[in-house]
Amino acid sequence: MGRAQDIGHVGLVFAALLNIRDEPIDLRQLPSGLEIVGRARRAALIAGPGSTSASLAGRYRIVGRFRLDARDELRARLGTSAASASDAMLCLQAYAKWHEAFTDFLAGDFAFALWDDETQCLLGARDRLGVHALFHSRTADAWLVSDSLDWLAARVPTRDALDDYWIADFLALGVAREFERTVYRDIKRLAPAHLLKLGEGGLSLRRYWRLDIPEPVYLHREEAFHERFRELLSRAVADRLPTDRVGVAMSGGLDSTTLAATAVEVTGDPSRIVAECEHYERLMHIREDHYASLAARHIGIELRIRPADDIAYDPRWRARALRSAEPMTALVNAHNMQRVGREMGAVTSVWLDGEGPDNALALERDAYLGWLRRQRSWRHLAQALVGYAAAKGLAGWVQTIGRHTRLQREAELEPADTLPPWLRRDFAERLNLAERRESLGLGGEMSHPWHPASIGSFTSPIWQGHFDIRAFEGSLGGFEWRYPYLDLRVLEFMLSVPPVPWGWNKRLIRGAMRGRLPAEVLARRKTPLDCYPEVATIREVGLPVLPEDHRIGRYVDPQFLPDRGASDTDLATSLNAHALDHWLACKRQ
Repeated sequence: MGRAQDIGHVGLVFAALLNIRDEPIDLRQLPSGLEIVGRARRAALIAGPGSTSASLAGRYRIVGRFRLDARDELRARLGTSAASASDAMLCLQAYAKWHEAFTDFLAGDFAFALWDDETQCLLGARDRLGVHALFHSRTADAWLVSDSLDWLAARVPTRDALDDYWIADFLALGVAREFERTVYRDIKRLAPAHLLKLGEGGLSLRRYWRLDIPEPVYLHREEAFHERFRELLSRAVADRLPTDRVGVAMSGGLDSTTLAATAVEVTGDPSRIVAECEHYERLMHIREDHYASLAARHIGIELRIRPADDIAYDPRWRARALRSAEPMTALVNAHNMQRVGREMGAVTSVWLDGEGPDNALALERDAYLGWLRRQRSWRHLAQALVGYAAAKGLAGWVQTIGRHTRLQREAELEPADTLPPWLRRDFAERLNLAERRESLGLGGEMSHPWHPASIGSFTSPIWQGHFDIRAFEGSLGGFEWRYPYLDLRVLEFMLSVPPVPWGWNKRLIRGAMRGRLPAEVLARRKTPLDCYPEVATIREVGLPVLPEDHRIGRYVDPQFLPDRGASDTDLATSLNAHALDHWLACKRQ
């Protein structure tokens, strides 16, 4: 295997350094070849390619990654009409006006470090859902903050000390159960919607926002729900458009085709929109190309159909000179991701991701109806029951009967949250992993009275894994993923509509897009994948054999790892062990 390249999260985007003692910054502490955008006696802000920086009145300096939503509203609150002000400058102006409460007025995707020369404090903030990452650590002499885990690991003397809990979670789930942990014991991840402060008092962390949907939204007309959804999604898409073309990952399903149609309406120019559809012919037969083509012709956009059967898994992945900042199962296909990503990046620098509605519009029937009964909200309960019966229709009730009588069965592809049998027993017992799994679950807040699963999903670190994989993919291809459905205006509305009947078969979106998408696309029910594409390929070509000098013996008993004949779920989970071993091998090169 050749020497691995640091492909995932390439290079340093931004960082900040604050001396613990009241001593001036030693220039030798700072990286060469990068811009020092803010320097005080004991602090420095460092900008790498892809970051943005700003300063205000010589008192405040900021560096980071910024993409703000609702800029006009923020400008109005700030009392400025300067449309040319960068998002970084708007953040600084917000801090100058509201001080540490400024994060209450920021929405969008961001991670940044801010130096306040008046208070001699360094602040770090991360957006509310955690789209952009931010890490922090300390050495004997300084506090370090950066969006680059590799940059921090190179400067922490205890870089060889790994976090066993993070590794255990990764082996079982592919992601950590806690936001703050990283693979390194002494480097922490700032949780979403948190503000970090470093000063004379040391480190303090404060959560500045919480996802909270207290009451459902009841509108008088059904069409009013559709109009509100279209209005909010249009704003979200508009805030995420680059100045030139924009790409949409379009499966042929409802969510992605809705994004593409909305982008056409917002721009008024179908030639600015390009869609990419991955299509399987051999591994599964779900006709994504057919439905994506129908939608593309209807709204008049370019569609690139990519055969995906042979790019689901790279049999030579262990021999590739690719690595990621943390262990990541996506590495088993990084070579193909890089090749495809570079083609996508050559088309446009921004691609829209359609994740969100599956979680937000979950049909939590029992929780919602039970809450209405407890509230004695009889009118809304009656409306929900009547609306549910009408929304399901005859076909829906036949589907329900078939499911209960086992006449129909959908593929279940979500990995079970269980401890793999190939974990070393002494490792699992030392960390009390069974109790940890029971107490933490998937890490989400499941206490919401009428939407527990949906709220729980958006407060779970599982989303962190999705953002990390998308960031890895974007770094391979040189483009950025953006998430219109996770715009808080859209997300909170989807979570606020009564789950019954609007959660049935995504009735909210289907109604909102009537006449805007082909009838065949609107009538298509959500189509679950028939298999894990990478697992189906592994069954054909096999997994690489663990090397004799493998590094996972502390955590895994390799003799119990499944072979290609195991179940889909077991085989998919075992990829975590192979990915960890590869990461450890690359780390020691």
